[in-house]
Parts: sequence; structure tokens; C-alpha cells
Amino acid sequence: MVEARRNTFKAPKPDAVRLLAFDLITEVNRNDGYSNLLLPAALNASSLEDRDRNLVTELVYGTLRMQGKHDWILAQISDRPWIEVDPGIVDVARMGVHQIHELRIPDHAAVSATVEVARKRLGESKASFVNALLRSVTRKSYEEWFAPLGQINDTVERLSIQYSHPHWIISAYFDLLKDWQAVEAELATNNVPALPTLVSWPGYSTQEELVALGAEPTFYSQLGARLKGNPGNLDLIKHRLAGVQDEGSQLVATVFAAAATGKAWLDLCAGPGGKAALLSSIAKERGIDFTANEVSEPRADLVRKVVHGATVWCGDGREIATHDQRFDAVIIDAPCTGLGALRRRPEVRWRRTLSDLRELTSLQRELIDAAVAVLNPGAILGYATCSPHLAETTVQVLDILKKHPELEQLDIGEFLPANLQDAVRGKSMSLWTHKHGTDAMFLALLRKK
Repeated sequence: MVEARRNTFKAPKPDAVRLLAFDLITEVNRNDGYSNLLLPAALNASSLEDRDRNLVTELVYGTLRMQGKHDWILAQISDRPWIEVDPGIVDVARMGVHQIHELRIPDHAAVSATVEVARKRLGESKASFVNALLRSVTRKSYEEWFAPLGQINDTVERLSIQYSHPHWIISAYFDLLKDWQAVEAELATNNVPALPTLVSWPGYSTQEELVALGAEPTFYSQLGARLKGNPGNLDLIKHRLAGVQDEGSQLVATVFAAAATGKAWLDLCAGPGGKAALLSSIAKERGIDFTANEVSEPRADLVRKVVHGATVWCGDGREIATHDQRFDAVIIDAPCTGLGALRRRPEVRWRRTLSDLRELTSLQRELIDAAVAVLNPGAILGYATCSPHLAETTVQVLDILKKHPELEQLDIGEFLPANLQDAVRGKSMSLWTHKHGTDAMFLALLRKK
């Protein structure tokens, strides 16, 4: 009998695509990895064909993005509280549901291929549980599963399930937009993968060169272009003559540069170097000395590679005055919750909390104080976040003006591109993904009297 059982056992045979996707999802969810760093590195190291690379990308980003929605279903099926289920089972089951509901892969293929991954990584017992879970998912259609959403009266709860966002983020959006249709539009847009956006660096490349490579010019930025493909394959990127940067981030840099004057500029929080690369190029063309500061040495090294010889300091931005140098323009691209870039960084929506918000706003205030201390008279301060949250944007600006009466806020409207509409909150630039197709960036400009 034992010999017969041995003969019927088959070794797990997971396909390379799903196995890689599961490993990356695990690294992000369980070891605090960053998908936008791990995935490109893994794909570059693989020998997968383009079609398989695309599937890995969708499985990783898509599963991370929609895991709240998938958990809602799986929690109804599981015979034990979902919060108590083994993390490996949770992640592989989420990946299975994503294939069934979001990719429309045939049910039998999605179940069997996912179970093979579970057998390989988790063992036979846990794989049997995964098999039971996913088969239960397939017993109802997508429409049948989500029909009950229409009966949920709590708008935040309903949208949280439907669009796979935590409650606090949805509430934060409503605080700003004051309109549930607009909130829903932003949530939906966060779930649509963004095309890579390229940026030309003045003096090294042009938007026309990017377009000649098959990219589509950006709508607001005169330096950018959107590419259907892998930017890493382009010589301009390989030789560090152009970069990859969201159009919203490009606008933060170019609007700041349009307002900035003088002979010495500082990027206080420069890593990993997107804005620093663009600003250093603009500064070089104008004969301006540019300095970038970054607290992390590995990230400071990344900045050095793209600022074409500009000065790079590694240190805590809150101690910038120890360099005994003053500047005519300082930009603070402040550490923030990142709620404006959820389509590009899918795990951020699950990783950030209200506790993080409190810590980050405190850090932002300290960085602002440090920047103000090194401003020359007449100098420009740019305060930017990749978040629209009130506490990180409007409230911080009000705090700056109260705490630093020597500063006055400039009306940013005169520095914006002429075709950029509905992008001003108070006197600051406030972009929205569903309105502008960019990350939801914020920028306030202030001048030292």
C-alpha cells in the first residue's frame, strides 16, 4: 500500500511565471519589500519572454493592489478567521482569486496553476486548503459575488470593498473632494496600471527625441513622454541622458524652477533622484549651482549617478544648517504617506496607517524649519508631497505661514502650464490622478521677505 501511494504522488510543477509572482508578493507583504524595486530587478534577471513578463507584472501589481477585495471573498469562504490563516496561504489564495476575477483566466487553469505553486512553496496540506478555497470561489460568478455590495449603505465600506482601499484613505479623499463620484473616480483610477513616463533632461535630451523612440508626448509637461514598453531598453535611459518620472513629479520640478531665481539651489530630500536629476539639468543650463541632500547613503549614491557632477550631500535634512551655506531656492520633496501614487506603488495603501501620518507630518515640519533657516532674503521655498492629504498639504502650509511670518505664499497659478486646469487648491498646485492623469502631487511656493 505504501509503495502504491508513492507511485501516485507527483512532484509539484508550478510554472515559472506564477512561482516568481508569488515569491515577489511574499517579499512585499511579509518582508516589507517594495514592488517597484523588486519586480524590475527580478524580471531583468529572468529569461522570461515578454508575454510572461507582462503576466508576472500583472500578477504582482494586480494582486497587491486588489488584495483587500480578494480578502473580502476569501474571508467568507474560509472555515477559520481569515486574519488567523497562514500568511503563505493568504498570499497564494489572493493570487488565485486575482486570476479568476480580474484576469478572466479560465477557472480550472487559475485553480490548478495556483495550487501547484502552493504545493511547491507551502506543502501538500496547505495546498489542499488553497484548492478548496479557490474551488469555492469558482462556484459563483463575479457578478454573484459582488451583488451584495448594492445593499451596503455605508459608502466608505462599500467603496473599500469595491475598489480595494482602506477606509482611512477613502475618508481622506472625501475630505478634499467633497463629492463621492469624484472619490470613486480617484479610487478607480488608482487601480489602473500607469504607463511608464519618460522625462528628457535639458541639455542632455529632448522631448522630441523621446517621441522619436515611439513614446507619446505628455499633455502638460514639455519634457515628458509616455512609453508602451520597457524604458530600460532605451539608450537614453541606459546612458543617463533621460529618466523615468511621472508627469506630476516633472511638473513639481518645472513649476518650482519657473519660480526659482538666484545662483544656488538645494534639493533637501533628493533620493532616489528623479527631481534632482531634472532640476540639476535646468540649473546647469542657467549657470546655477545645484546641491542635492539625501539622508540615506545608498539613495545618495543613486542621486550622484543622475545629477551630472552636481554636489551631493548625505545627511539628515533637519541638520542642513551645519553645512553653513545659504540658498536662493530650496525644494522639499517631503517624506509622506504616498497616497498620490497608489497606482504605481500598490502596497502603499496597505502599508501606511494613520499612525504613520502623525509621524510624517511631524518630520515634515522639522524639515520645513530646517529649510527656512538656510534661505537667503528673497529666496523661494518649494514644499511638495506625493500626497493630497489635508494634514500633509494645506494644513502644513498654514502652519508654515503661522510659524514663519518672514515667509509669504506665492500664487502658484502664474507658474503653471497654460493648459493645466482645475489644479489649484488655495494658492497651491494640487493634482489629481482622475483629473490630470498624473500622480496626485502637491506643491506650495513661498518666498522669504
